[in-house]
Amino acid sequence: MTAVRCRWRGGLGRDESGSVTAELVLLTPLLILLLLFVVALGRLSGARLEVDGAAAQAARAASIARDPATAVAMATQTATAALGSDHVTCGQLTVSTDTAQFAPGGSVAVTVTCHVALSDLTGLRLPASESVTSRATAVIDTFRSVSQ
Repeated sequence: MTAVRCRWRGGLGRDESGSVTAELVLLTPLLILLLLFVVALGRLSGARLEVDGAAAQAARAASIARDPATAVAMATQTATAALGSDHVTCGQLTVSTDTAQFAPGGSVAVTVTCHVALSDLTGLRLPASESVTSRATAVIDTFRSVSQ
């Protein structure tokens, strides 16, 4: 005597073979878009952290300079080197140095703006680049001389 096997499938007894394939075909594009979105957010947050650090380093370098012209040059050089050593690629890098209070006991402020490219993340309808800006201020030592 042969035993007959009967499967109970949700009450209707229909065959569900191939349903996993159909679900995978429908969900794969959504998972890829989600992965690209996570990559974009990671790229922007990483760039924001690096730009914050570059602005702080540039402000410190500018506060050590002896005159405003040297402060501007040192801030630009330091921000470029800091972002380059962290492998942050800026489409356009802008370093703005405010030396209006460049005197002993005063301060120097540096604003660093980096345009992060997002155009290679296709399918998300993101802008081609996003601007990340950070501003840092450093105090100039009260007991040191500066040339004006």
